[in-house]
Amino acid sequence: GGTACVVTGQPFDTAKVKMQTFPNMYKGLVDCFIKTYKQVGFRGFYKGTTPALVANIAENSVLFMCYGFCQQIVRRIVGVDRKTKLSDLQNAAAGSFASAFATLVLCPTELVKCRLQAMHEMQLSGKIIQGHNTVWSVVKGVIQKDGPLGFYRGLSSTLLREVPGYFFFFGGYELSRTFFASGKSKDELGPIPLLLSGGFGGSCLWIAVYPVDCVKSRIQVLSMAGKQAGFMGTFATVVRTEGVLALYSGLTPTMIRAFVANGALFLAYEYSRKLMMKQIDSY
Repeated sequence: GGTACVVTGQPFDTAKVKMQTFPNMYKGLVDCFIKTYKQVGFRGFYKGTTPALVANIAENSVLFMCYGFCQQIVRRIVGVDRKTKLSDLQNAAAGSFASAFATLVLCPTELVKCRLQAMHEMQLSGKIIQGHNTVWSVVKGVIQKDGPLGFYRGLSSTLLREVPGYFFFFGGYELSRTFFASGKSKDELGPIPLLLSGGFGGSCLWIAVYPVDCVKSRIQVLSMAGKQAGFMGTFATVVRTEGVLALYSGLTPTMIRAFVANGALFLAYEYSRKLMMKQIDSY
């Protein structure tokens, strides 16, 4: 599921990070795509793909594993049987709890990904003299400058994004599946309803938490050039110097990516889960 998400959405994610961190460099999504292609070529859209793959595979593995555990915790809290189907709201709460665990594996890999994606802009703006072009050079730079804890820059903003965001993510997904099922079993839905439900869930997540993600990207990228203020300090600086709309820079590629990538994520997740369950049952 995580692999499908990255392969389909990486170019839009790259544009998102560039536009969030350097909003004055680009007039919009098309301008960002054209300039990136001219400056770095097609491979520029897939900068940070390796850490993005690691991030998404790790995050979604932990997220969906913990989602199952958290569903059981919610069942205990509401006092129902282990096999009782949860409501869409209860599933949303379970997803929100699960995201807190996923954040711990996501934050370090996403920091490396964001820095690779915006490295060219950091050099152009004069914030750094020489950029790191490989995953290992970025990792080594973080360790030399800040130590192992440097990988957790932006952890608080990542948590602020993930916990409420995944409430809307799983809530939107389950609500959409309920709509398409129309009283039947959700497990019988075909690929198109699953794609649309995943896309709807992803859209709900990003609409709800986009300003928080914008602050997170700035903290993780701009901290390359020196000490960066925390979440509230960065948030206040952006609003004061650039206006509230700066917090929504890169929203267009994000919404396109959210629908396409999360549709692919849930489609791959549901079908791979069914395949694994059939193999387990055959034993």
